[in-house]
Amino acid sequence: MVGSLSAIPTVPTAPLPLPSPRRPLDPADRARRWYENELGWATVPGAPVRLVVGHGFDVLDVPLEAGRATLRRLGTCPGVPASPVAVQGDRMRLLVAAGGAEELPGLLRWLEWDALDLDLVGLGAGALMDAPPVPGTGARTRAQGAAEWLRPPESGGEVESSLPTLSAQGAGGGAPDLVRLVRTAATQCHRVRLRHTRGRSPVR
Repeated sequence: MVGSLSAIPTVPTAPLPLPSPRRPLDPADRARRWYENELGWATVPGAPVRLVVGHGFDVLDVPLEAGRATLRRLGTCPGVPASPVAVQGDRMRLLVAAGGAEELPGLLRWLEWDALDLDLVGLGAGALMDAPPVPGTGARTRAQGAAEWLRPPESGGEVESSLPTLSAQGAGGGAPDLVRLVRTAATQCHRVRLRHTRGRSPVR
């Protein structure tokens, strides 16, 4: 005798929960990814985002007035990528190739500027720099004294070739010359110092 098959009871299933919408990426995380992935620059944890100096670049830190005069005198050369420049408060930060800060004291001695207090500071390995907002994202710096790009870096591997380096001295190519940058910056820092001491009109 063939038995009849009993019906298998169906178990009600609960509907699968819908995935939670993704939270928009935090601006600090977006900036950190851009600096690390696009430029290859290291950052440190925490907010605001800070860049590790000496890893990919060094910094010449000068008074803002002297920095602006330096940029006017150096200008830009056709076909030569402009080196990145940031400002924060009353200071300007001129980015140079890694190792440039270590060369600064020797260059100032060679240029005979070492005996004066120029307020020209080299920031190298071990220093940190506040990261300006990522260029082209529409972000605006609101906090007073926050860092901003005056001349932002170019992504896509171009940034390293734009950084002034000592090896470019006397080269026939388009690489920026660290010696020329230091000579010009030292001269303008000295002029600003004299103006503040003697009460003269701003450097032009």
